Amino acid sequence: MRYLTAPCAEAYVCFPMKRKQAERRWTVMLVPHGSGSSRAVEVSQTVVKALMGIGGLLAILFLILGGTALSRGVNFTRRRALERENQLLASEIQRLRERLVGLRDTLIVFSQREDELRLLAGLSPVDKAVQQGGIGGPSGQWSERDSLSSVGVNGAQALAARIDMDQLTRRANILVRSLNEAYDSASSQRSRYAAMPSIMPTKGWLSSAFAKERVHPILHLARPHEGIDVSAPMGMEIDAPASGVITKVAWVEGYGNMLTIDHGYGLVTRYAHCSKIMVVSGQRVKRGQPVAKVGSTGLSTGPHLHYEVWVNGRPVDPMKYVLPDAIVD
Repeated sequence: MRYLTAPCAEAYVCFPMKRKQAERRWTVMLVPHGSGSSRAVEVSQTVVKALMGIGGLLAILFLILGGTALSRGVNFTRRRALERENQLLASEIQRLRERLVGLRDTLIVFSQREDELRLLAGLSPVDKAVQQGGIGGPSGQWSERDSLSSVGVNGAQALAARIDMDQLTRRANILVRSLNEAYDSASSQRSRYAAMPSIMPTKGWLSSAFAKERVHPILHLARPHEGIDVSAPMGMEIDAPASGVITKVAWVEGYGNMLTIDHGYGLVTRYAHCSKIMVVSGQRVKRGQPVAKVGSTGLSTGPHLHYEVWVNGRPVDPMKYVLPDAIVD
């Protein structure tokens, strides 16, 4: 280390002076490609540090701006994808609701058939209060209700579809239970159904209905009409309306040629004014089998069938047993 000394007076003490350390510097040479003189630029350590700091800040700034732009681009792409998904979801929900409408109409048809099947099975119709179990909004609470209600139009549509589906599910479950009950009852009464006079015995039109009292067209006397009259062409076939056994084939005063079938379970049918009887006493017949032909024997004003149904020894209206789909025009 070098020390400098200064002249001192006799009355003073002289101390050595420490020289300040020089700042580190760099020289940058600028050499042109063509003609011209080179230039030397000196850069101090402080300037270099300042430039490096500014460069670092600029780099950080560029990274932040680039990340923000990239994030916005990703968010935009994601938003477009979500919008597309929402459109597809809305379309699918709409198609689902349209199909639910068709399913509701189908269940209505099944409900009508259900009543008919229960009657055929000897069961009473389902109580209206029970049927209400398949109508109205969903019972109880479910967590998705509030969530769906708060997500706009699609959420409202999805909520409506959910409610419709719950309604139809409950109604379908009621129908299944009812039909199972009817099926079990019908299976246990299969032979009884075979004995039910459920079809019209001949083709024609109803000319006189069952009545407690009617003026006889020939005798002109008020008397019960214990059956129905079906006007039909002479010789039209008369079919057995149910399975049974022929119990009587005879001429009966006023009724002419008369045929009686015992179907069991207290059910008996009678056919009067026949022109020809095609079966014999003791013969077993099936539903739809020809047993006689329409005529005008006995007290009759023209060819027709007088048809009676007796239950446990009492006459009843035959039309109560004829199924609507099986009535012959």
